Amino acid sequence: MLMTILFRDTPDADPEIRARHMPEHLDFLEQNRASIRAAGPLLAPDGTVSGGLWLVEVAGAEAADALVRADPFFATGLRESWEICQWRQVFADGARQI
Repeated sequence: MLMTILFRDTPDADPEIRARHMPEHLDFLEQNRASIRAAGPLLAPDGTVSGGLWLVEVAGAEAADALVRADPFFATGLRESWEICQWRQVFADGARQI
């Protein structure tokens, strides 16, 4: 099942958290490449990172939540919240997918 995970970062989090934990976070993404199809930061209008977005293929919302909680960023307090939604792709690469 395709799911999106939308992360919002804690506004007053130490700005060094991301840089300090990025190598472990990227290792985690690579180790979970079978489930995490795409991942990347969301940028505020001024260019600062305000959150992130993952596209995952998992059995359901519980499995998506387990990925979030296993991410090295989770325990740092960087993430203020996250929202998990089932997603159905209907258009990609210039063509309808249904």
